[in-house]
Amino acid sequence: MALTINSDTVHTPPVPSATVIVVRDGPSGLEVLLVRRHGNSAVLGGVHVFPGGKLDAADRQVDPASLDRSPLDCAQGLNEPGLDADTALGLHVAALRETFEECGLLLGQVHQADLARRVRELTAAGTGFAAALQQLGCRVSTASVRPWSRWITPRVPSVTNKRFDTRFFVAAAPAGQAAEHCAFEATEAVWMAPRQGLERYWAGEIDLAPPQIMSLSQLVPLRTAADVMAAALSRPPALIEPEPFDVDGVRVICYPGDPAHSVAQRVWPGPTRLSYRNQRFEAEGGLAALLG
Repeated sequence: MALTINSDTVHTPPVPSATVIVVRDGPSGLEVLLVRRHGNSAVLGGVHVFPGGKLDAADRQVDPASLDRSPLDCAQGLNEPGLDADTALGLHVAALRETFEECGLLLGQVHQADLARRVRELTAAGTGFAAALQQLGCRVSTASVRPWSRWITPRVPSVTNKRFDTRFFVAAAPAGQAAEHCAFEATEAVWMAPRQGLERYWAGEIDLAPPQIMSLSQLVPLRTAADVMAAALSRPPALIEPEPFDVDGVRVICYPGDPAHSVAQRVWPGPTRLSYRNQRFEAEGGLAALLG
């Protein structure tokens, strides 16, 4: 299913949200978890994405006694001047909650029989996610999700009619837990190597949105889940504000470091723009450029 290119200006501010690149060591190396959104979803229907969603009010309201570290520590990790500590905490909690809601993984939790079922029962009855963990004797493991990048949708989004201010986190898949997609929001949860994800996208087997394309491209050189987690600690999260424009009817999205972008400094090696051709977003240099 080809993505529909949007050309309308969105006048509302971007919605704070969180998404998580969950990684594990597979038989052949690094693997990433992708969930395929339902085709009737209002945002990126049918597209394979990392689990995530918008920040809820309850994500900010967490009993400090249930936390593994302070809201200030969360804010320092995000490295965003002016971001208040409660929102920083909320973004970390949203990342944990959305990963659980969309694929059943309780990040940072030691595997216990029936723990996921009990959390589901409590949240279905109206208990907040963090409060449910606390009630079951578990800490809210904000340190298990490490800031990776921050994507702010431009005023003319290319693949949706909404704007998001999304913090991308990375997290190691918890031992002993199995990923299962949420039947309401997704149709599958699948592990694949970053290279395999890009190859399947190029072959037309799956659809990816530009943030997923570029994020997978950055993960290709990394060999293990430990490499990913170490890389997240080695630098502040990259700020990515895509700048789209059209050339001869072709949508082009450029990123920091591209000659057409307002920020001259690169935030990553590899391609600095994607162009929508052949019903997909392509890098200059094709698949080989994305694979490095």
